[in-house]
Amino acid sequence: MEFFRISKDIPFMRHALVFNVISLFTFLLAVFFLFSRGLHLSVEFTGGTLIELHYAQAANLEKVRDGLGKAGYTDLSVQNFGSSQDVLIRLPLKAEQNTAKIGEAVMQSLATEAPGATLRRVEFVGPQVGKELAENGALALLLVVIGIVVYLAFRFEWRFSVSAIIANLHDVIIILGFFAFFQWEFSLSVLAAVLAVLGYSVNESVVVFDRVRETFKKVRGLTTPQVLDHAITSTISRTIITHASTQMMVLSMLLFGGETLYYFALALTIGICFGIYSSVLVASPLVMWLGVSREQFIRPKKQIEGANDEGAVV
Repeated sequence: MEFFRISKDIPFMRHALVFNVISLFTFLLAVFFLFSRGLHLSVEFTGGTLIELHYAQAANLEKVRDGLGKAGYTDLSVQNFGSSQDVLIRLPLKAEQNTAKIGEAVMQSLATEAPGATLRRVEFVGPQVGKELAENGALALLLVVIGIVVYLAFRFEWRFSVSAIIANLHDVIIILGFFAFFQWEFSLSVLAAVLAVLGYSVNESVVVFDRVRETFKKVRGLTTPQVLDHAITSTISRTIITHASTQMMVLSMLLFGGETLYYFALALTIGICFGIYSSVLVASPLVMWLGVSREQFIRPKKQIEGANDEGAVV
């Protein structure tokens, strides 16, 4: 399905160096913020207390936050959980905190500002559990990266594999850089969004790379930059349809999904925008600079032994 077709190839590779300089600058900036500011990790990673409340009617989250703030609770998270009547409160880990009485203390602090709540559960997440979650998340990210590299190496060629994983890791670091700079809360849902972006970005790279391989096999006389320009131009309509449809869904979560889905959708939005850029304008130039050529996709013809000078070939 195509909305439109561009008859003349757009010379993307002519400006490949400019695109990659911009990409390198944003990448280094994201790395700088990661090291200088760090991620604002949620209680799933740092440890803390999870408290679930239920209201008979839709809960007023602002009043819940005000009540907890007046009681001296800081650096907390309040959001709907499943429905507008259920509220999930995350409190950071404190050395002097009495976990046996924290639920009762929270209920007392809400008695004036947001009364009518019923305490459903109180769960304590220790720092050791948070450390294990962080390690498992990093391991999941590493396994996804290795899987992508192996898949692309088998389906295409090692140059495509290296280029795609560099471009995809570029997207991941950019997302983390945004969360470090603005100090947005990095939770398990955001980690899930980062892993989703990895798979989403590699899909776009595979589409372009598949068109590159097809063009190399079917069209003679084109240089490598011309083949890449043709592959990108011929998939633009598909790219717009796919990314626009996905972004519409993500935008609906961002605007109407509430605090529970907000940072998840925000991470996906950043990943989609930079995923388009990296898959088209970062991965493709890297493939070109690594020396991809038509000869790598064309099987050489073999002379049959014993044939005459005009003998058959296979």
